[in-house]
Amino acid sequence: MIREDLRNIAIIAHVDHGKTTLVDEMLKQGGAFRENQAVADRVMDSGDLERERGITILAKNTSAVWNGVKINIVDTPGHADFGGEVERVLKMVNGVVLLVDAAEGPMPQTRFVLQKALELGHRVIVVVNKVDKPDARPYEVVDECLELLLDLDASEEQLDSPIIFCSGRNGTAGVSPDNLGSDLSVLFEKILEQIPAPEGDIEGPAQVLVSSIDYNDFVGRIAIGRVERGVLRQNQDVMVCDWHNSIQPYRGKITAIYQIEGLKRVPCEEAKMGDIICFSGITDITIGNTICDLADVSPLPFVKISEPTVEMTFSVNNSPFAGREGKFVTSRQLRDRLFKELLKDVSLRVEETDSSDSFRVCGRGEMHLSILIETMRREGFEFQVSTPHVLFQTDENGTKLEPIERLLVDVPEEYMGSVMEKMGARKGELVHMAPSGSRMRIEFLVPSRGLFGYKSEFLTDTRGEGIMNAVFDGYQPYKGEIDRRTVGSLIAFETGESITYGLYNAQERGTLFIGPGVPVYEGMIVGCSPKSEDLAVNVCKKKHVSNMRASGSDEALRLVPYRRMSLEECLEFLGEDELLEVTPKNLRLRKRILNNSDRMKNIFKGK
Repeated sequence: MIREDLRNIAIIAHVDHGKTTLVDEMLKQGGAFRENQAVADRVMDSGDLERERGITILAKNTSAVWNGVKINIVDTPGHADFGGEVERVLKMVNGVVLLVDAAEGPMPQTRFVLQKALELGHRVIVVVNKVDKPDARPYEVVDECLELLLDLDASEEQLDSPIIFCSGRNGTAGVSPDNLGSDLSVLFEKILEQIPAPEGDIEGPAQVLVSSIDYNDFVGRIAIGRVERGVLRQNQDVMVCDWHNSIQPYRGKITAIYQIEGLKRVPCEEAKMGDIICFSGITDITIGNTICDLADVSPLPFVKISEPTVEMTFSVNNSPFAGREGKFVTSRQLRDRLFKELLKDVSLRVEETDSSDSFRVCGRGEMHLSILIETMRREGFEFQVSTPHVLFQTDENGTKLEPIERLLVDVPEEYMGSVMEKMGARKGELVHMAPSGSRMRIEFLVPSRGLFGYKSEFLTDTRGEGIMNAVFDGYQPYKGEIDRRTVGSLIAFETGESITYGLYNAQERGTLFIGPGVPVYEGMIVGCSPKSEDLAVNVCKKKHVSNMRASGSDEALRLVPYRRMSLEECLEFLGEDELLEVTPKNLRLRKRILNNSDRMKNIFKGK
């Protein structure tokens, strides 16, 4: 049976190409809101972090109605670190809308998500977005999209994909960039025409593949998936099984089913073949499980989740300021929170270590782990993290392999030399180079560890005008040693409060990370030195009063503005013998060994 009243699509694109903004307009025009309803921008990015950073972290489901046909839309993340989300979500849909920025053209992540969609045999509608930008070059971008489809071995049918031009912000679309309509009706019509309706056996025994998990403190785990066959009913007894045989099949009961309408989950009695639904009632359900009718237990195949590539150690805060600012500070609270994250993030791995106070956390990239750190920090957790490390693998011959990233750099021509030089030092291999107006687009294959700490250097080298994007490419033999950091740390010599006089003397040694009036402790990092060695500085030093003059009678001391470090910058800066102390109010860099003389003894012992 074919359900003509339904279409399931995913919107895929590189980060910042306008997916979430386009979905906003599709919802407005698809009747998800009342005429006079006040709606926030990027309504699908519901998390605080998503709204602040302007990125999508979790794939989300919504729906719009056009000419009596319900269109289930999945908004997917564009960042490579959340690629695990994209792979799974594509199992729920019958086609994709590929969104490409009319100025930037296809980027590394466009390639990654499109490749996944083509492998699943999905139909594609190419949408060239942001055609109203002053530097838009829509016709060239169309050629680049066709080249990409050819490059990825698309089928005849996929090569014949329709191309639509649109401005997501204005909610208009058309078949030519010079003549956009007044709304998105062209896009909706193409979706109904091109994307196949769900097809399957509606009379057969029920079967649902779980593609995503949500968690709610009231009902526990909520599974999200598409009904592949039959009808699923509320209070139905089912069997839970798995394609990879990682679990023994067991019985469960569906207590509640929700259909997605607009941005709301609406309870319903039953769901038919083709519907994308949410359901609760089974406590241990996880992504990749299949829910089956008791009469026919047959699991559905599922993509193997990609393995993590980066690890960090999360441990209990043991600094002199421990427990002052956080609500949750014990190892039990830290352990429970990390294992709770595993319930909804399948790309994450958490392992216990020899020490009861620390845990090994592995993820898909620095961004993936920094989002977890920031989320926990906002919830009131206080803890320490180590510097990120890549995860190596070995092949059957015992060769050491390391993760490699495909890096695309877009820079003005005059800064090309410094980028090439830095990439050479980081074992980057030049793959492709082409001019794009007055700028150059350069593609490298570079080890993942070579990109740690490079972002801020890159922005400095290109005076903030460069754009860089990386996506995981695969594993290659180990490329040899890479220097991690060329600068040293300025370390506080004693515990106390930073004072202008002490900071004035310390700023001659390097760049400071703190201002006056900040509590510091011995071993805390207060700045960076241009030399590679660490220096101890006394930022708490007061000016002594003598019988010749008063302490305040000299000329006013002028401090250079200090550098505020974001979470990502702190993680990039961290050296092997350093930790980042994370609390709800502060981020503090520190040495593992706080005492100056103990640290010196340790360094000489190592030499």
